[in-house]
Amino acid sequence: MRSKTKVESGDKSDMLIDERRQHILDLIQKQGRVLVGELSQGLNISQITIRKDLDYLQSLGLIQRSHGGALRVQSGTLVDPSLQEKQKQNFQEKERIAVAAIKLVEEGQCIILDSGTTTMAIARGLKQFKQLTVITNAVNIAAELAGTDFEVILVGGTLRKNSFSLVGPLAEDNLEEMHADILFLGVDGFDLEVGVTTPNLLESRVNRAMVKAARQVVAVCDSSKFSRRSLSRIVPPGAIHQVITDRKLPQQITDGLRDQGITVTLV
Repeated sequence: MRSKTKVESGDKSDMLIDERRQHILDLIQKQGRVLVGELSQGLNISQITIRKDLDYLQSLGLIQRSHGGALRVQSGTLVDPSLQEKQKQNFQEKERIAVAAIKLVEEGQCIILDSGTTTMAIARGLKQFKQLTVITNAVNIAAELAGTDFEVILVGGTLRKNSFSLVGPLAEDNLEEMHADILFLGVDGFDLEVGVTTPNLLESRVNRAMVKAARQVVAVCDSSKFSRRSLSRIVPPGAIHQVITDRKLPQQITDGLRDQGITVTLV
């Protein structure tokens, strides 16, 4: 019997393009395959549009087009591990990165913390301060700081259970009204040509809004994240002011970052 593409109930015809493509990609990852006709019916949009979406995803190497639909592929560019999985990776490096990041913070500043395990380590370290305003899209980071005297602002939006982050138009719109001294941005990939990337299209839009809202943008990521590309670009390298990473970063990449005017701190 032919497997049927499962699309959640509700009218999805008003989805943003990125939202729709992310939804399709998630279905393919879960089910192994999708069919154009069933996607068209479930999302209430034309088959022509669905085919364009599938062609786009295939152009990124994320899926394999097949007759009447698409199949899942094993792609090194698409990695969206859970927060629990990330916590097990490069723990010591993340702790050292957090210590260096905290040295950039001054009492009374407004800080934006992206979601992620490195930024969670930064959040724990910020408790040494008495007065800060912290803006975040991470529910777990807000909870971590709930017992402090800080002004903690959650941007709102739709919860991504995989990362405990809030995404979507509400988060983006709220960030447009905010201004911060420093953004600590966790990334899944940092390529010297493409820039910083993330596996989730909706997350990338929120991250871009964070970059626009911050006076200083600091990418915090261990060296394993470099020379990697993920699904969606957040910003090009030139939008990053500083990188804090570990000493395993190859000298060639270090030099490449500095050549683009990015301050590099190795810990």
